[in-house]
Amino acid sequence: MNYKFLLTLLVIILLAGIGQLHAQERDDRATILNFKGIQYKSSDSLFYVNFRFRMQNRLGFKQTLDDEDEGKFDARIRRLRLRMDGYIYSPKISYSVQLAFTRSDQDFDDTGIANIVRDAVLFYNFTDDFYISFGQNKLPGNRQRVNSSGQLQFADRSLVNENFTLDRDFGVSLNLSKKIGDMPFNAKAAISTGEGRAAASTDPGLAYTGRVEVLPLGEFTNDNDYQEGDLEREETPKLSIGAGYSYNDKTKREAGQLGRFVQNPFTFKTAFADAIVKYMGFAYQAEYMRRDVDNPFNMTDSDTPEETYAYKGWGLNQQVSYLLNHGYEVAGRYTYVMPHKDIRAFESQTELIELGLTKYVKAHRLKFQLNGTYTFKDGYFNNANDKSAWGAMFQVELGI
Repeated sequence: MNYKFLLTLLVIILLAGIGQLHAQERDDRATILNFKGIQYKSSDSLFYVNFRFRMQNRLGFKQTLDDEDEGKFDARIRRLRLRMDGYIYSPKISYSVQLAFTRSDQDFDDTGIANIVRDAVLFYNFTDDFYISFGQNKLPGNRQRVNSSGQLQFADRSLVNENFTLDRDFGVSLNLSKKIGDMPFNAKAAISTGEGRAAASTDPGLAYTGRVEVLPLGEFTNDNDYQEGDLEREETPKLSIGAGYSYNDKTKREAGQLGRFVQNPFTFKTAFADAIVKYMGFAYQAEYMRRDVDNPFNMTDSDTPEETYAYKGWGLNQQVSYLLNHGYEVAGRYTYVMPHKDIRAFESQTELIELGLTKYVKAHRLKFQLNGTYTFKDGYFNNANDKSAWGAMFQVELGI
């Protein structure tokens, strides 16, 4: 391989415009078809790679209604990622590599390891509708997690996702897309380590995850079910309904694939169901998640152990949006999270209301997001409750 050529490609990535990109980003398989970004194919067509990068710069503020709270600013690069997709010898053998370069994207605070590798996965495509993967990648979990963080209509995923998501893991998965009559469906199953992407070694317990999606009104335009908002302005109503389950046996982390390491393994049982409907610029999605664990209490595995617990309970997230003219979108989100009685002394019933205004310049590749939030606890909506909090966030996303 010509290293000067590779260096030139990396420089081009930083200088290229975004107008070339039209494909949707998928986190569950390599993007090797119909891609018009930065790419290279060998003269014998046995090697192909495309490069992408994206960044999210944000400025936010949040204040809890407590006399002692002076508010917290959030001014930083939330995400800065480089991604490479391609194939070797044949499009049947594809791969995806994704690297992260910001602290919050590296799992550093929980593990003390600056893990830049988010994805390193190999795919073998038996047919266009059946493929397997081996390596580190997202599990087939809840819809909002499966969607790329670059395809969101709010600056962050919901509180339901934050508390219950499965995230990335190392393992093998099977992915099938077929039709029952005229109705498409997707079925995915994975066996993984259960320890997430920061694991240096694994225990005997594994994680078993499965997800099924049905699309009773037919396929969405250009994978429009894998991005938030209806940027495709579906000409006919489209609906996708998904459900799944994960059994993570003897994980050593607080949240399964995420969180701090603990002394005694947890066994998590996580169920999830979601639905999304889109039509003529209107989009609605709902997501339910529930996690069970027999004994949620534990001690951290560190030089100075402290008592900790796994989040046990359930949550529901709903969001609705409409795409206006000239690329403007208005959106609203309501999130409800209820902790189990076992941890009620440490966690409160939490509700979150969010409003969003987004300007899409080039779909999700260049967008400006402005979000306002109000959080309240234990059902007390009024400002007299000192646990309530106001917040605002402005974020710019740019990528190719």
